[in-house]
Amino acid sequence: MTQPTQYGNGIKTWASYFSAQHFIPTARTADIFEDLLGHRTSEATVLNASHQLAEQVAPANEAIKEQLKAADVVHFDESGLRVMGKLHWLHGASTDKLTYYIVHPKRGQEAINEMDIFPHLEGVACHDHWKPYFSYDGITHSLCNAHHLRELTFIEKQYHQAFAPKMADLLVEIKTAKREQLADHFDSEKLIAYATRYDEIIEEGLKANPEKPPDPEKSKRGRTKQTPAYNLLKRLREFKSEVLAFMFDFNIPFTNNRAEQDVRMIKAKQKREALEPW
Repeated sequence: MTQPTQYGNGIKTWASYFSAQHFIPTARTADIFEDLLGHRTSEATVLNASHQLAEQVAPANEAIKEQLKAADVVHFDESGLRVMGKLHWLHGASTDKLTYYIVHPKRGQEAINEMDIFPHLEGVACHDHWKPYFSYDGITHSLCNAHHLRELTFIEKQYHQAFAPKMADLLVEIKTAKREQLADHFDSEKLIAYATRYDEIIEEGLKANPEKPPDPEKSKRGRTKQTPAYNLLKRLREFKSEVLAFMFDFNIPFTNNRAEQDVRMIKAKQKREALEPW
C-alpha cells in the first residue's frame, strides 16, 4: 500500500464494468459503491479505471478490427457526441457479435480512414447513405430501408405523393416474403417480378415529379433545386441494387439497426451524465 486510499483490481473492474458495459454514468457508479460498500469512490477513480482497462484491451480491439474487415456484413453508423464541450462524432462498426468504436472531431472521410475498417472491407457495408462511404472503390453497399420507409412516410404525408405508400408497401412485402421463405434465396422469377414492380413505381413517381429544367437566370448559382419527392425517387432509382441488396442476398438485413443500437446506449449514457464531459 503506497497511498492512504488505494483500490485493487476488484474495485477497478467493477467501476469499469458498470461504466463501459452497462453505460452507468460516473456519478451514479460512485453512488453504487457508497450504497453497497459504505465508501464512495471519486468520479476520477471511475474514469481512471476505465482508462486503464482501455489500455489493457487495446490488443483485443485491434483483433476485433481485423475480424470486422473480413466479416460478411458490417454495419456502420455515426452520431454526434460532446467531448470537452465541443461536437465530435462517435463512429461505430459492428456485426451481431463484434463492435468497434472511435470518437473523432470529424464525421466524414478523415474519420473513416482513421477508423481503418471501411477502406479494407471484404464483405458488404450496410449504412444509411452517408455520402463519404461511396468515395471508396471496390466496396459493396447495402442501404438501410428503415430510413427509406421514414422518408417515404414523410413524402406521403407532407406532399401527398401516391408512389410513396406503394414503394413502402413493396419493400415491406419483400421483407415479409424473405422471412417466410423456406429457402435461402428467391427464385429468379420472383426476383424479376419484385424488381419490375420497383421500377414501375419509380417511373410512376417520376411522371408525377419530373426533373425541373435548369433556370438560365440562375445557372451561375449551381444546380436547379429539385423537390424532395424527385430527390428521393432519383436516389432510389440510382441506388436500386443497394436498396434491394437484402432481397438478392439473404445474409444482408433489411435495416442498419444493428449499428444504430450499438451507438444509442453510449448516447443515452452521455445524456444521463452530469454537465461535465466524460
